[in-house]
Amino acid sequence: MSYSPDNALIIQSDRTVLLDVHAANAEQAQVAIAPFAELVKSPEHIHTYQLSPLSIWNARAAGMAVTDMVAALEDNAKYPMPDSVAQELETMGQRYGLTVLRQHREKGLVLLLADAALGEQLQRHEQVAPLLGERFSDTEFAIALAHRGSLKQALLVAGYPAEDLAGYVTGDALTLTLREKTISGQPFSLRSYQQKAADLFYQSGHAKGGSGVIVLPCGAGKTMVGMATMAAIQQHTLILTSNLTSVRQWRRELLDKTSLTEDHIAEYSGDHKATGPVTLATYQILTYRAHKDEEFRHLGLFDQHDWGLIIYDEVHLLPAPVFRITATLQARRRLGLTATLIREDGHEGDVFALIGPKRYDVPWRDLETQGFIATAHCTEIRIPQPDDWQMDYAMAPRRQQFRIAAENPRKLNVVKTLLEKEAGHRILIIGEYISQLKAIAATVKFPLITGKTSQTEREKIYGAFRQGEFSGLVLSRVGNFALDLPDADVLIQVSGKYGSRQEEAQRLGRILRPKQTGNNAQFYTLVSSRTCEEDFAQHRQLFLTEQGYRYQIKVLT
Repeated sequence: MSYSPDNALIIQSDRTVLLDVHAANAEQAQVAIAPFAELVKSPEHIHTYQLSPLSIWNARAAGMAVTDMVAALEDNAKYPMPDSVAQELETMGQRYGLTVLRQHREKGLVLLLADAALGEQLQRHEQVAPLLGERFSDTEFAIALAHRGSLKQALLVAGYPAEDLAGYVTGDALTLTLREKTISGQPFSLRSYQQKAADLFYQSGHAKGGSGVIVLPCGAGKTMVGMATMAAIQQHTLILTSNLTSVRQWRRELLDKTSLTEDHIAEYSGDHKATGPVTLATYQILTYRAHKDEEFRHLGLFDQHDWGLIIYDEVHLLPAPVFRITATLQARRRLGLTATLIREDGHEGDVFALIGPKRYDVPWRDLETQGFIATAHCTEIRIPQPDDWQMDYAMAPRRQQFRIAAENPRKLNVVKTLLEKEAGHRILIIGEYISQLKAIAATVKFPLITGKTSQTEREKIYGAFRQGEFSGLVLSRVGNFALDLPDADVLIQVSGKYGSRQEEAQRLGRILRPKQTGNNAQFYTLVSSRTCEEDFAQHRQLFLTEQGYRYQIKVLT
């Protein structure tokens, strides 16, 4: 292959891939490598991707062949691809499926290996060996049912991710159909990508299906995918969500769009400890304990019904105790729903091993083009600090600097300017620090919702916003998830949680639902100049940049 100046990729021998965003086929190249390459840097002109083992194994689990990965790289490369990259892709890609879990009629759960040498290697691996039972042959080990999840974690660490074909138990029966009309009489049907996502997860009940993660943008109807999966499986379902607002949202959607009645749906929360054929609970209640030395008293919920399906909403937020209990639930079908597989704690591998591989992903911009989510314009505004504020920042300990930068008082004036500019639109203002948000709310006369706002009061304020009684809301981190405010079309982010990419994606998602009055949305991020906020902001934007969003940067003086 010779030099191709119109191509966008420069592939390096360390498995780094550089993408020239100004190249003629940059967008084509970005789409081609997204299934198997991880974005790690995204400055203005050159984006950097990494070909990691996990990104390759996710692509393999989704059915992508190594030859297709190599072709995607070669077809979009400016310069010839180093031979070593193709070889390492082949090596890593082929490792997926060298270990397979199956259920044997007489022997029970067994681990099948590609060859005897791999068996010898794994018998000597520090984490794998204790989980191996009787060796039936050179390539076959007995596995205790309780070790199914732990073994998959250990094999991932060893570099030989298991393909789990052991199948699933049948849960208690639940009759459920999707409505053709909602309760209000509106026509209802699944969008094509929602049905495809559910089909790819379930795979008609085959052992290849039944576990995994669906990745869709906020506002694209992940809840509908969950309901479609429930309708396919027809078994008792446990739905775990990030907060009580999300619980209530799931309840409304299930009643509105399925044949389920109130009697079928139970809420397991701080207020109600009920269970039923469909049970809704939060991660917080499952991980609650009065003292850190106490047992997690509510994890017994997983054993209270013969669940045929467990849905993990916002799976990227899954807390460690739920990971641990999930390791023992591998015989249950498990569906993870998220807008981003990124975890800031680096536990993406545990999601892969315990929930399952990525089954479906669709570029955000593709759904935008089809009109399923709003067109978003992202703007970063860099704001200087007052001289005395800048001096305080310079002299403060590192841990305090971020808060000083985040609470830059000049941000308030920029907020007021943006509100004038966006007058007539439905506006959300969101931030990290309550004192800052209180000052903003008092100035702009918008209601403030924080973690201390009761659920009843939240629902009242959200309802008033939907009815047009308020043109805007001020939200703490409670606004990151499960907000059903489809008319919101402007979001002003005054501060965030350090460099969290998942938070950036979730916040943009608050304004991506299709609009009745046009389909454009504005996303503003306010950043203090010459501070660590600039660095954090760049990191926060990584995921969205991978999805094709670009930030316009405005520098104030």
